Amino acid sequence: MDTPPRPPSDLADLPHAAALDALCHAWFLTTTPELAVPAPRREWFMTDPAFDDALRQAFLPLVHLARDGGLAPWEGHPRGVLGLMLLTDQLPRNLFRASAEAFASDPTARAIARRALDRGVDRDLPFVARPFLYLPFEHAEDPADQDLSVALFEGLERDLRAADPPATALFEWGAQTRDYAHKHRVIIERFGRFPHRNEAIGRPSTPDELAFLASAGRGF
Repeated sequence: MDTPPRPPSDLADLPHAAALDALCHAWFLTTTPELAVPAPRREWFMTDPAFDDALRQAFLPLVHLARDGGLAPWEGHPRGVLGLMLLTDQLPRNLFRASAEAFASDPTARAIARRALDRGVDRDLPFVARPFLYLPFEHAEDPADQDLSVALFEGLERDLRAADPPATALFEWGAQTRDYAHKHRVIIERFGRFPHRNEAIGRPSTPDELAFLASAGRGF
Protein backbone atom coordinates (compact mmCIF):
# COMPACT_ATOMS: atom_id res chain seq x y z
CA MET A 1 0.00 0.00 0.00
CA ASP A 2 1.23 3.48 -0.84
CA THR A 3 2.27 5.49 2.16
CA PRO A 4 1.85 9.27 1.98
CA PRO A 5 4.76 11.44 3.08
CA ARG A 6 4.87 12.27 6.75
CA PRO A 7 3.26 15.69 7.08
CA PRO A 8 4.24 18.82 8.95
CA SER A 9 2.60 18.78 12.37
CA ASP A 10 1.00 22.18 11.85
CA LEU A 11 -1.46 23.16 9.15
CA ALA A 12 0.45 26.36 8.54
CA ASP A 13 3.49 24.28 7.52
CA LEU A 14 1.66 22.47 4.73
CA PRO A 15 2.55 23.53 1.20
CA HIS A 16 -0.07 25.89 -0.21
CA ALA A 17 -1.59 26.25 3.27
CA ALA A 18 -3.20 29.56 2.34
CA ALA A 19 -4.86 27.91 -0.63
CA LEU A 20 -6.25 25.18 1.65
CA ASP A 21 -7.77 27.86 3.89
CA ALA A 22 -9.23 29.62 0.85
CA LEU A 23 -10.69 26.36 -0.43
CA CYS A 24 -12.35 25.53 2.90
CA HIS A 25 -13.76 29.05 3.09
CA ALA A 26 -15.12 28.87 -0.45
CA TRP A 27 -16.79 25.51 0.17
CA PHE A 28 -17.90 25.78 3.81
CA LEU A 29 -17.92 29.59 4.18
CA THR A 30 -15.69 29.18 7.24
CA THR A 31 -12.24 27.91 8.16
CA THR A 32 -12.92 27.26 11.85
CA PRO A 33 -11.88 23.78 13.07
CA GLU A 34 -15.48 22.64 13.45
CA LEU A 35 -16.49 23.95 10.00
CA ALA A 36 -19.72 25.06 11.61
CA VAL A 37 -22.28 25.84 8.92
CA PRO A 38 -25.97 26.33 9.76
CA ALA A 39 -26.96 23.74 7.17
CA PRO A 40 -25.41 21.95 4.21
CA ARG A 41 -25.14 24.37 1.29
CA ARG A 42 -27.49 23.90 -1.66
CA GLU A 43 -24.60 24.74 -4.00
CA TRP A 44 -22.83 21.52 -3.07
CA PHE A 45 -25.16 19.30 -5.06
CA MET A 46 -27.05 21.68 -7.35
CA THR A 47 -25.97 23.09 -10.69
CA ASP A 48 -25.09 26.72 -10.06
CA PRO A 49 -23.07 28.32 -12.89
CA ALA A 50 -22.00 31.27 -10.75
CA PHE A 51 -20.68 28.96 -8.02
CA ASP A 52 -18.91 26.80 -10.60
CA ASP A 53 -17.31 29.82 -12.23
CA ALA A 54 -16.08 31.21 -8.91
CA LEU A 55 -14.50 27.85 -8.06
CA ARG A 56 -12.94 27.61 -11.51
CA GLN A 57 -11.36 31.04 -11.31
CA ALA A 58 -9.99 30.44 -7.82
CA PHE A 59 -8.94 26.79 -7.83
CA LEU A 60 -8.41 25.38 -11.34
CA PRO A 61 -4.60 25.24 -10.96
CA LEU A 62 -4.99 23.62 -7.54
CA VAL A 63 -7.32 20.96 -8.99
CA HIS A 64 -4.67 20.07 -11.56
CA LEU A 65 -1.95 20.07 -8.90
CA ALA A 66 -3.92 17.69 -6.67
CA ARG A 67 -4.73 15.38 -9.58
CA ASP A 68 -1.04 15.19 -10.48
CA GLY A 69 0.05 14.34 -6.92
CA GLY A 70 1.51 17.74 -6.14
CA LEU A 71 -0.30 18.06 -2.81
CA ALA A 72 0.64 14.69 -1.32
CA PRO A 73 1.75 16.21 2.04
CA TRP A 74 -1.85 17.26 2.62
CA GLU A 75 -2.73 13.62 3.23
CA GLY A 76 -1.14 13.68 6.65
CA HIS A 77 -3.55 16.22 8.14
CA PRO A 78 -7.35 15.73 8.37
CA ARG A 79 -8.01 19.21 6.97
CA GLY A 80 -5.59 18.47 4.14
CA VAL A 81 -7.36 15.19 3.36
CA LEU A 82 -10.63 17.09 3.21
CA GLY A 83 -9.06 19.58 0.83
CA LEU A 84 -7.84 16.77 -1.40
CA MET A 85 -11.34 15.25 -1.46
CA LEU A 86 -12.74 18.56 -2.65
CA LEU A 87 -10.04 19.00 -5.30
CA THR A 88 -10.11 15.46 -6.71
CA ASP A 89 -13.75 14.43 -6.27
CA GLN A 90 -16.01 17.45 -5.85
CA LEU A 91 -14.53 20.40 -7.71
CA PRO A 92 -13.91 18.47 -10.95
CA ARG A 93 -17.67 17.87 -11.08
CA ASN A 94 -18.24 21.62 -10.76
CA LEU A 95 -15.48 22.78 -13.08
CA PHE A 96 -15.86 20.22 -15.86
CA ARG A 97 -19.56 19.37 -15.96
CA ALA A 98 -20.71 17.03 -18.74
CA SER A 99 -17.16 16.15 -19.75
CA ALA A 100 -14.82 13.23 -19.17
CA GLU A 101 -12.54 15.48 -17.11
CA ALA A 102 -15.24 15.65 -14.44
CA PHE A 103 -14.37 12.04 -13.55
CA ALA A 104 -10.67 11.98 -14.45
CA SER A 105 -9.37 12.19 -10.88
CA ASP A 106 -11.90 9.78 -9.34
CA PRO A 107 -9.29 6.98 -8.97
CA THR A 108 -6.97 9.41 -7.20
CA ALA A 109 -9.77 10.49 -4.87
CA ARG A 110 -10.63 6.88 -4.00
CA ALA A 111 -7.03 5.99 -3.29
CA ILE A 112 -6.58 8.97 -0.96
CA ALA A 113 -9.92 8.31 0.73
CA ARG A 114 -9.09 4.65 1.28
CA ARG A 115 -5.76 5.47 2.90
CA ALA A 116 -7.47 8.08 5.07
CA LEU A 117 -10.15 5.62 6.20
CA ASP A 118 -7.45 3.10 7.10
CA ARG A 119 -6.06 5.75 9.46
CA GLY A 120 -9.47 6.72 10.85
CA VAL A 121 -9.22 10.25 9.48
CA ASP A 122 -12.99 10.50 9.04
CA ARG A 123 -13.35 10.46 12.83
CA ASP A 124 -11.18 13.57 13.00
CA LEU A 125 -13.49 15.52 10.68
CA PRO A 126 -16.64 17.41 11.69
CA PHE A 127 -19.90 15.65 10.86
CA VAL A 128 -20.74 18.11 8.10
CA ALA A 129 -17.42 17.35 6.36
CA ARG A 130 -17.32 13.57 6.69
CA PRO A 131 -19.53 12.88 3.64
CA PHE A 132 -16.87 14.34 1.39
CA LEU A 133 -14.48 11.59 2.46
CA TYR A 134 -17.11 8.97 1.65
CA LEU A 135 -18.37 10.34 -1.68
CA PRO A 136 -15.50 8.94 -3.80
CA PHE A 137 -16.89 5.46 -3.08
CA GLU A 138 -20.44 6.57 -3.87
CA HIS A 139 -19.17 7.88 -7.20
CA ALA A 140 -17.40 4.60 -8.05
CA GLU A 141 -18.69 2.24 -10.71
CA ASP A 142 -17.74 -0.76 -8.59
CA PRO A 143 -20.13 -2.86 -6.48
CA ALA A 144 -17.67 -3.29 -3.60
CA ASP A 145 -17.08 0.45 -3.39
CA GLN A 146 -20.83 1.01 -3.49
CA ASP A 147 -21.30 -1.37 -0.56
CA LEU A 148 -18.60 0.52 1.32
CA SER A 149 -20.32 3.81 0.54
CA VAL A 150 -23.64 2.61 1.93
CA ALA A 151 -21.96 1.28 5.07
CA LEU A 152 -20.11 4.57 5.62
CA PHE A 153 -23.17 6.75 5.18
CA GLU A 154 -25.30 4.49 7.37
CA GLY A 155 -22.57 4.75 9.99
CA LEU A 156 -22.55 8.52 9.72
CA GLU A 157 -26.29 8.67 10.32
CA ARG A 158 -25.92 6.48 13.42
CA ASP A 159 -23.08 8.64 14.72
CA LEU A 160 -25.11 11.81 14.27
CA ARG A 161 -27.82 10.35 16.49
CA ALA A 162 -25.42 8.85 19.03
CA ALA A 163 -23.39 12.02 19.52
CA ASP A 164 -23.56 13.71 22.91
CA PRO A 165 -25.52 15.87 22.42
CA PRO A 166 -27.08 14.40 19.28
CA ALA A 167 -26.29 16.41 16.14
CA THR A 168 -29.96 17.16 15.58
CA ALA A 169 -29.29 20.03 13.16
CA LEU A 170 -27.73 17.49 10.79
CA PHE A 171 -30.24 14.63 11.14
CA GLU A 172 -31.88 15.48 7.81
CA TRP A 173 -28.46 15.83 6.16
CA GLY A 174 -27.47 12.39 7.44
CA ALA A 175 -30.69 10.80 6.20
CA GLN A 176 -30.34 12.43 2.79
CA THR A 177 -26.76 11.32 2.33
CA ARG A 178 -27.67 7.78 3.35
CA ASP A 179 -30.60 7.72 0.90
CA TYR A 180 -28.42 8.96 -1.95
CA ALA A 181 -25.84 6.29 -1.20
CA HIS A 182 -28.54 3.64 -1.57
CA LYS A 183 -29.81 5.22 -4.80
CA HIS A 184 -26.33 5.19 -6.31
CA ARG A 185 -25.88 1.54 -5.40
CA VAL A 186 -29.18 0.61 -7.05
CA ILE A 187 -27.97 2.11 -10.34
CA ILE A 188 -24.71 0.18 -10.19
CA GLU A 189 -26.54 -3.04 -9.28
CA ARG A 190 -28.75 -2.60 -12.35
CA PHE A 191 -26.27 -1.38 -14.97
CA GLY A 192 -22.78 -1.89 -13.55
CA ARG A 193 -22.11 1.78 -14.32
CA PHE A 194 -23.78 5.20 -14.30
CA PRO A 195 -25.56 5.62 -17.64
CA HIS A 196 -25.63 9.40 -17.30
CA ARG A 197 -21.85 9.42 -17.72
CA ASN A 198 -21.86 7.56 -21.01
CA GLU A 199 -22.11 10.52 -23.36
CA ALA A 200 -19.57 12.58 -21.43
CA ILE A 201 -16.90 9.88 -21.52
CA GLY A 202 -17.71 8.64 -25.02
CA ARG A 203 -19.05 5.17 -24.30
CA PRO A 204 -22.16 3.84 -26.06
CA SER A 205 -25.36 3.27 -24.10
CA THR A 206 -27.24 -0.01 -24.16
CA PRO A 207 -30.93 -0.07 -25.12
CA ASP A 208 -31.82 -0.57 -21.45
CA GLU A 209 -29.70 2.43 -20.49
CA LEU A 210 -31.24 4.57 -23.24
CA ALA A 211 -34.70 3.70 -21.95
CA PHE A 212 -33.61 4.58 -18.44
CA LEU A 213 -32.12 7.90 -19.56
CA ALA A 214 -35.28 8.74 -21.48
CA SER A 215 -37.31 8.22 -18.32
CA ALA A 216 -35.52 11.21 -16.75
CA GLY A 217 -34.02 9.12 -13.97
CA ARG A 218 -31.60 10.71 -11.55
CA GLY A 219 -28.25 11.55 -13.10
CA PHE A 220 -25.11 10.48 -11.25
